Amino acid sequence: MAVSTRPRQAFVLATTLALALSAAACSSDDGGDSGGSTSADCAAYDAYTGNDGTTVSIYASIRDAEADLLEDSWKKFEDCTGITIEYEGSGEFEAQLPVRVDGGNAPDIAFIPQPGLLKRFADAGKLKEASADTKKMAEENYAKEWLDYATVGGKFYGAPMGSNVKSFVWYSPKLFAEKGWKVPTTWDEMMALSDTIAAANIKPWCAGIESGDATGWPATDWIEDVMLRDAGADVYDQWVEHTIPFNDPKVTSAVDRVGKILKDPKYVNGGFGDVKSITTTSFQEAGTPILENKCAMYRMASFYANQWPEGTKVAEDGDTFAFYLPPVDPAKGKPVLGGGEFTVAFADRPEVQKVQTYLASAEGANNRAKLGNWVSANKKLDIANVENPIDKLAVEILQDQSAVFRFDGSDLMPAAVGAGTFWKGMVDWINGKSTAEVLNGIEGSWPK
Repeated sequence: MAVSTRPRQAFVLATTLALALSAAACSSDDGGDSGGSTSADCAAYDAYTGNDGTTVSIYASIRDAEADLLEDSWKKFEDCTGITIEYEGSGEFEAQLPVRVDGGNAPDIAFIPQPGLLKRFADAGKLKEASADTKKMAEENYAKEWLDYATVGGKFYGAPMGSNVKSFVWYSPKLFAEKGWKVPTTWDEMMALSDTIAAANIKPWCAGIESGDATGWPATDWIEDVMLRDAGADVYDQWVEHTIPFNDPKVTSAVDRVGKILKDPKYVNGGFGDVKSITTTSFQEAGTPILENKCAMYRMASFYANQWPEGTKVAEDGDTFAFYLPPVDPAKGKPVLGGGEFTVAFADRPEVQKVQTYLASAEGANNRAKLGNWVSANKKLDIANVENPIDKLAVEILQDQSAVFRFDGSDLMPAAVGAGTFWKGMVDWINGKSTAEVLNGIEGSWPK
């Protein structure tokens, strides 16, 4: 896939007329560098003015069409403030960012999706603490759980921006309506529904954890989602931070709960084969038998909306839709597993701080959402600006006051475990190894 590194010069050339007109409307008349606005159209950006003619560089993993949308989303900010944002997206972001930082060529701002990587830069003294304005904006617009992931040693480094929700189960609304099946709201209801579906000679569940070098990660998402539901957020945090061992009885309980679905031949693997077929079925293909009524449910994140065959209607009355993976104990709140990226800065020039503050704002979130295919946990994101029905559902879940959000655990763990022995251990587990053997092995691999 081509990397979107569109030169800023080309972008400016292509929009010269628009910039000229906007500058006339939005810039102050005194010829100074205030970047101030004399137009009501730019009033929302007045707080970010004062650094006309400056440039801020941003580096991230967002590429291609999504990068174009991102750049379009902050064009109004550029026009009204006089600050130019130079954006570069790279498929080698995680590998190249440390190289750039260590080589003295850090971007002004980076969008980092892994809190563990954020912490590594913060611990090394490479990141700049967020300004008071950015921190205030972030505290107004995001739940504490989100801000904690960008807080290291008591210092806050940057607000989240885009988000995704993983706690979804895909299904066929048409099949459910034909059979009179109701979307479950508790774990017990979901398991009872699974038995009902199996009795109708349809496999209740599809599953697939093949993903090339990353094979196994969809199973780790299952475990993480159930750890939140089975043991609660506090125990989840202890597990991720390794203050309880990986083979703790609470972890065993969650894995075995998942095993009652993924390792039961009566429940899986619709359209593909037996339990072991899960390890050779790609996560991209795994949900498609729902369209042929070969299975009824598939647990996968909101981004799976883009994996359905062309022409598939994704809607509550469509060919496929998704429901929230229900809690084990509703008294523990509404657990939500997900991910996202954080806007951190390697420079603290005034214009950099203003861009960082803007990206945490309601304007920043809504300007991007209006362009489509995007979700944020920003509390001031107007759901009317979110068109995709699954994105709407994700935003509703993220904005639910009873939701207890936790970041993808494997992204928080040391890479040798989270993207190593945990992934591989889940493959071995599906292929027949016992829970105890697998968890003992992962525990033994944790860095000392």
